[in-house]
Amino acid sequence: MCTVVVRWDAGAPVQVLALRDELVGREFDDPGNWWPDQPGVVGGRDRSAGGTWCASDLESGRSALVLNRPERRLAAPGASSRGVLPLLALAHGPSWQTAMKLDGMASFSLLLATPGSLTSWDFDGSTLTRRNHQPGTLMFTSGGAEDGKADRFLSSFESADFPAGWHAILEALSPTDDLASLVVRHQRDGRVYATVFGQLFEQEPGRLHFEYSRTPWGNAPWSVRDLPV
Repeated sequence: MCTVVVRWDAGAPVQVLALRDELVGREFDDPGNWWPDQPGVVGGRDRSAGGTWCASDLESGRSALVLNRPERRLAAPGASSRGVLPLLALAHGPSWQTAMKLDGMASFSLLLATPGSLTSWDFDGSTLTRRNHQPGTLMFTSGGAEDGKADRFLSSFESADFPAGWHAILEALSPTDDLASLVVRHQRDGRVYATVFGQLFEQEPGRLHFEYSRTPWGNAPWSVRDLPV
């Protein structure tokens, strides 16, 4: 995951945009109930490691998302995949870190949105830092404030309605080799790294509305689901 926008306030449904940037050709599955030991959890599944970048628990109204960070790009041999983090956060809540060892993991930001809170954890490869966020519309990116995405786009999300206004922001875009763009396409040494998935969702306990697309820009269609059916 490389860009997340969250609008939240206690007692109101959580509204989220999640954009995944990844190597083109790395296979993944669209959102579904992929984890038998967490049957109420819905999320996209990375086929390489079996984890996820974004997952939601229908009953509790919790959602968890992970973003890569640049401080430690590569994990040590045998270290856990970052894709397990959203599943652990949904299973254990704010105490998720007691269920695993961070030793050797690549750096990340983990977000946990609940009906009454928004919490993030940043791991730089050695130190885990927790932050509790105030209500509002917030943007989290893999590059942090220095990548310029929040300066360019956050005010537009703050003033736009959900989901139509957030869709309109994406419809005006196309992939570009620009770190400050929401949707990107970078080619380096014969490898292409691009925005490969987008998801918009609104959640509260017992209800999840989500829309998703593998081309989340321009006028491409989005698939829509509501749970429970």
